[in-house]
Amino acid sequence: MFKKEIYINRRNYLLSNFSSGKILLLGNIENPINFEHNTYPFRQDSSFLYYVGIKSPRLAAILDIDSGETILFGDEMSIDDIVWMGQQQTLSEKSDLSGISKLLPFKELFNYLNKKPQDTIHYLPPYQSHNKLLLAKLTGLPVDLLQPSTTLIQAVVAQRSIKSEEEIIELEKAVDVAVDMHRLAIQMTKPGRYEYQISNAMQHFAQDQEMSFSYPPIVTKRGEILHNHMQFHQLHDGDILLNDSGVETSMGYASDLTRTFPVGKRFTSLQEEIYQIVLHAFKSAESLLTSGIHFKEIHLKACEALVDGLIQTGFMKGNAQDAVMNHAHALFFQCGLGHMLGLDVHDMEDLGEQYVGYTETEPKDTKTFGIKSLRLGKKLEPGNVLTVEPGIYIIPELTQLWEQQNLHRDFINYDFLKTHLDFGGIRIEDNYLIENNGYRRLGKYLEREIQEIYQLKDNPID
Repeated sequence: MFKKEIYINRRNYLLSNFSSGKILLLGNIENPINFEHNTYPFRQDSSFLYYVGIKSPRLAAILDIDSGETILFGDEMSIDDIVWMGQQQTLSEKSDLSGISKLLPFKELFNYLNKKPQDTIHYLPPYQSHNKLLLAKLTGLPVDLLQPSTTLIQAVVAQRSIKSEEEIIELEKAVDVAVDMHRLAIQMTKPGRYEYQISNAMQHFAQDQEMSFSYPPIVTKRGEILHNHMQFHQLHDGDILLNDSGVETSMGYASDLTRTFPVGKRFTSLQEEIYQIVLHAFKSAESLLTSGIHFKEIHLKACEALVDGLIQTGFMKGNAQDAVMNHAHALFFQCGLGHMLGLDVHDMEDLGEQYVGYTETEPKDTKTFGIKSLRLGKKLEPGNVLTVEPGIYIIPELTQLWEQQNLHRDFINYDFLKTHLDFGGIRIEDNYLIENNGYRRLGKYLEREIQEIYQLKDNPID
């Protein structure tokens, strides 16, 4: 945990946005895999972590707006708990570390809220089934009629979007370990190995650094499948491997890096060409990062850079700006350029992309293919932390569908494209802090130039 003053100040700042009522923050529970006592690894709710910092399951906190008091609801370990798990730090001790002096049993949560039933209860959108049912019981509303507080969502997003110095330190720790993890993956990848062997080695490395994956890693030679979690393929000379993976610190802060590299010693000539196109788009987007610019504008500039390169290699034709304006580029780049990063790898996505990545006056486009997958579009501010991750993906099924629908023939060279449907996908991704005049790339540098990757490949690790 951070120093208790940090949590106290965070809660006080949140309270300053309200005039009356109560703010209810729910922690997560341990969810069963196949029976009650065999659970998935526990991960605390990120907003609860941000304001309270305690990682134990089955907790709730109320921030009383009228009194300014914070009450933690939870239960100390029973003797049965101690028999099975041993004596651990008490909840009272954890509460003190969070700067919370009032601790009540979890069952008292119902009585506390019923003392003043006329009070407005502000709560965030629940995503665990347990908390949906709990909120239904607490509010008397059916699950499908729960009404999370827009005011609370907006206040939390505004506060958590600006990373403090101590948060940046944690994020850079996560990036540094992920950089070494990615280097390991590049150096150990060779023909004959399997994707899962690369993934397993990275997990072992992260755990040796007292960290865990921040999301299920994407380690695949089928990089055209954007979130490909299948890792059973054997690797062969001529394949390229896409590795999208990051780690999470003990405090919950995430990194999210991607590199694409040859399985053998070198890319093929076409792989080199496409890689250079993606790298150029990546650098073009990186150079535009600064406070005051809309991330959607950076996304569109990166798309133009991708199209310029695809025109030069024969996959596309026409004018790059016109192609992007008509969304023809989305055949090759179906997703967004990046997203916010912090306590979640897609930071605060549980609160809603419209609130996190957009504004009321500039709402998210939820219909246009390609743009609808852009998680972040709003104007950047100092203290924002985000990813930049352009890519080119050749998806046979999507290509066939577009050709059948006769889409964008003025921009897409289908005859040439159909000779390279087995290409796969290439993505490059780093993590950035937005500053007043520019940006800072977080953590250690991870090789991204072709010759730098070749140098790593020339120094393999068995």
